[in-house]
Amino acid sequence: MSESTLRRMANVNGEITPLEDARISILDRGFLYGDSVYEVFRTYDGVPLFCHEHFDRMDNSARLIHMKISQSREEMLEEIRRTAVAANVPKGIDIYVRWHVTRGSGALDLVPARDLVSTFVIILKEVPKWKPEFYSSGMRLAVTCVRRNPVEALSPDIKSGNYLNNILGVAEAVELGADDCLMLNPAGLLTEASNSNVFFVIDGRLVTPNVESGVLRGITKAAIAKLGEETGYPLHEQKLPSAQLSKATECFA
Repeated sequence: MSESTLRRMANVNGEITPLEDARISILDRGFLYGDSVYEVFRTYDGVPLFCHEHFDRMDNSARLIHMKISQSREEMLEEIRRTAVAANVPKGIDIYVRWHVTRGSGALDLVPARDLVSTFVIILKEVPKWKPEFYSSGMRLAVTCVRRNPVEALSPDIKSGNYLNNILGVAEAVELGADDCLMLNPAGLLTEASNSNVFFVIDGRLVTPNVESGVLRGITKAAIAKLGEETGYPLHEQKLPSAQLSKATECFA
């Protein structure tokens, strides 16, 4: 492999290996139950985008699932740096960084032991590339029969490794010939795509489903809201019945 080639690497509890060689315990609760939280950022010109905001959201997700993260933020950032060094990131190449923190490994029991030490997994690879037609003609979204988990059952504010609800939604969308899903909540209100907030232009206003409808408090959404305030195009968060889709002139996620 040449010195200018990005190496796809993983870091599991400090052990750095090629991505395909990474291993975790089969007793890890993230593997067994999806008992984990995660975040993803990418770099632009070598600078992580919204790095601290992602760590703040991970802390909030861990709080909501009553999980103590054993590793400090400083320790995790240092492990990400070590992984980037091992990946031999070429100058001028941006990277995708994903890190999971699970509650740890223990007895095969739903009830977590009190002395668990959280497991961390860092994945570093190239930034995913979208299909060219997504930029030229857009994506196809399908409104699925699979509903978003209700807020009362599983808070969408938790960015967890338990993604089955989203997987079922996007799987149905693909079967319908679409590229991604647009999920409704049990009340028939618009929520999210499979892994992102959605935004619409309706009657000349920029709108997005509100938190009460069952959506993640998106970091990009917060940035769009701030930019809208500064430029005179405010973002309106509101309840959006599916019938409003016929009025949308633009949509992005």
